[in-house]
Amino acid sequence: MYSATTHGIRVTVEPQYMEDESDPVEARFFWAYTVEIENGSTGPVQIIARDWTITDQTGAVESVKGLGVVGEQPVIEPGSSFSYTSGCPLKTPSGFMVGTYQAVGSEGEVFTIEIPAFSLDLPDTRRVLH
Repeated sequence: MYSATTHGIRVTVEPQYMEDESDPVEARFFWAYTVEIENGSTGPVQIIARDWTITDQTGAVESVKGLGVVGEQPVIEPGSSFSYTSGCPLKTPSGFMVGTYQAVGSEGEVFTIEIPAFSLDLPDTRRVLH
């Protein structure tokens, strides 16, 4: 698992290679990743947007930006968490992802929450950030 804390908000990511949804012959490798956002701050936080950078093993970079996460803009109360699972296809057998969330605090302040960089590697491969 990979973890980062910003402004009292802890983001933990656990990637998993999805062999059944991958086809190495067709250069399609698919990972699911589960994200948990834990609010360790003193007020509620709403996740309003995301910004991902996805890099494959050749160095090709893709940027994914959008509102919310998995179609929601969750409000996370202090001491609570929000979890979701999403996926990422690559054309190579390894890569990595990193990103940020835009959030709004209880007094309307907008701030950035770091998403830790995490490695996408085939099982039985030594996990490293490229």
